[in-house]
Amino acid sequence: MSPRSASVNEELRRRSRERLLQAAVELVDERGFEAATLGDIADRAGSARGLVSYYFPGKRQLVQSAVHRLMHRTLEEALEREPPTEDGRERLARAIDAILGLARDRPVLMRQHMAGLLQAEGFVQCPEQRRLSELLGDTVARYGSENVIADYPMLRALLMGAVYAALVPGVPMAVPALRAELFQRYGLDWESGVPPETETGKEAREQDLSRFFATDERLSSP
Repeated sequence: MSPRSASVNEELRRRSRERLLQAAVELVDERGFEAATLGDIADRAGSARGLVSYYFPGKRQLVQSAVHRLMHRTLEEALEREPPTEDGRERLARAIDAILGLARDRPVLMRQHMAGLLQAEGFVQCPEQRRLSELLGDTVARYGSENVIADYPMLRALLMGAVYAALVPGVPMAVPALRAELFQRYGLDWESGVPPETETGKEAREQDLSRFFATDERLSSP
């Protein structure tokens, strides 16, 4: 039996990492951060417990990377949905709705994510986080910003603040009110993006997350 090629080994590693990211998102969404142990995540992913440490320094880093993956793939899906558009205002509306939609539909997961960002390590610099930054930066540029370096962090801060406000225990703000404030700030029409009255949060929440984690591609022959 001939040894696997380098490309096949790389694909196997990629798929293994993807399964861990998917398992982390699913279990934290179901149980919360503390109850979702690394052992449980490894078991859900069908991986050895030691493999988690190979890819991630710890559970906090794994979960943050997993949520950043969910965020950037949700954002990609929203920006590229039918009908396609190059209109910067429409794309910004879609981006805002995508992020606020995660706060509405996956409150446990996003609340744990926000709490993790306040830990000492802050943002985890990973491919998932970088891709999210690229997408939001491109959205700001297409909206017409003349200073993306300054305007992208402001959009990121406003979105984070809105997510926090929607999730703070005891005194959460309604997502439509937060959406209205952001749309007013950026001069967006309420009908742009995906207005709340056209969505069903329950249906969105029941969607299979596996589409955001590419683990089912066939391996190329060595």
